Amino acid sequence: MSKTSELSEDLLRILDRISLSRTHYIMLLICIMFYLFAAMNCVLIAPALDLIQKEFHLDPISLGMVIGILYLGMLLGAVSCGYISDILGRKLALILTTSIHSIFTGLISTARDFSTLLVLRFISGYGLGGVLPLPGVYMSEYSPPKYRGLFIGLIETSWVFGALLASAFGLSIIPLYGWRVLFYTAFIPLITIPLTLAFLPESTRYLISRGRGKEALKVLEMFNLKIETVPRVVSEKVSIREIFSKSYIPRTVLLWILWFSLVYTYHGIFIWLKAFFIRSGLIVDPLLYYFIVTLAQIPGYFSATLLLDKLGRKPVLILYLILAGIGCLAYAFSRDPTSILISSCIIGFFNLGAWAGLYTYTPELYPTRVRGTGAGAAASCGRLGGFLQGPLTGLILTFLGLTPTFIKFSVIHIVAAIAVLLLGMETKGRRLEEISR
Repeated sequence: MSKTSELSEDLLRILDRISLSRTHYIMLLICIMFYLFAAMNCVLIAPALDLIQKEFHLDPISLGMVIGILYLGMLLGAVSCGYISDILGRKLALILTTSIHSIFTGLISTARDFSTLLVLRFISGYGLGGVLPLPGVYMSEYSPPKYRGLFIGLIETSWVFGALLASAFGLSIIPLYGWRVLFYTAFIPLITIPLTLAFLPESTRYLISRGRGKEALKVLEMFNLKIETVPRVVSEKVSIREIFSKSYIPRTVLLWILWFSLVYTYHGIFIWLKAFFIRSGLIVDPLLYYFIVTLAQIPGYFSATLLLDKLGRKPVLILYLILAGIGCLAYAFSRDPTSILISSCIIGFFNLGAWAGLYTYTPELYPTRVRGTGAGAAASCGRLGGFLQGPLTGLILTFLGLTPTFIKFSVIHIVAAIAVLLLGMETKGRRLEEISR
């Protein structure tokens, strides 16, 4: 039971009724930048993967380790930085995690041996895993309920533009300067830090949950609200155990299944996609095909984002997961370049659309006091999937081929859709405090 006083509850209701303003849009833009650049750094290795494999003389299993070690770091980063955001605040956690992933992804350009490459990938993964859940957590705590799906969906949609940016940098930089210069672009996300310090306030909900009522009122002045009475609040205890309590365990189980499934399938497909194209022996320009498939993700994101506040989170997730699974089956049995391209675009459209639903859904299911912890723990389960997909995809691809690889991806999508059907609750248009009860 929350210890937040009735007065602070009234303050939160006022926050939810505030009309959209310039401040909301500034918050949204900065959160989009955090997520876009994190996406760019996360997939920056994809256009360079074959060149790294060649330079370091890596077999498919070793290459899988290079891919997978990032997600081991992301696992630790997601669970620890989510907790840190509940203790120290969303703003500081965003700054710390962005600094780590940007600096250490950029330093991959200096790697001269396999071991150094693994260490740098692991540390950069820690920062990436930490930052990825946080923009959605932050924005969910400021978005009016009516627009929450749209706002968080737009943040998640920025992923594809980060992936496109990585792909475009690969197309333009690698042929002229090589893969090492490509990783210099990983320092670009550092520009978000001064913007955050200047324009991003701490979450009002977080401040209230930590007993910092005066600071919460000061933040609300940015929305032209003058409230003289300081809310009587008591700092709420942050406990990881709460997400496993009777009230929240079904939500936790569902989110862990979804995060594991979507991270495994997205990164298992799209980090390896250029390698899959090459393996087929049918694609003349795999880098161009990779760029086209990334473009197909854009309408998938936007279609899901626009449907989240109309149809609801649950039906959107079920529909897009099933259709992504069908796309994987189509790829498994594709035997010509056109079929490969079309099925890849179907997967990209619906897998990424499902991500928009998940990213909106995750922070809605926990109360403010453990929202970062719950979202981070779910994301860390996803990073376990990301870690496992590297060596498993390498093994299955090496010994069984492309068809079993994509049948496996199809099954995972369908299992995730069934989990939403059986365990999911609808959160469309509801206040965060109402959902968390």
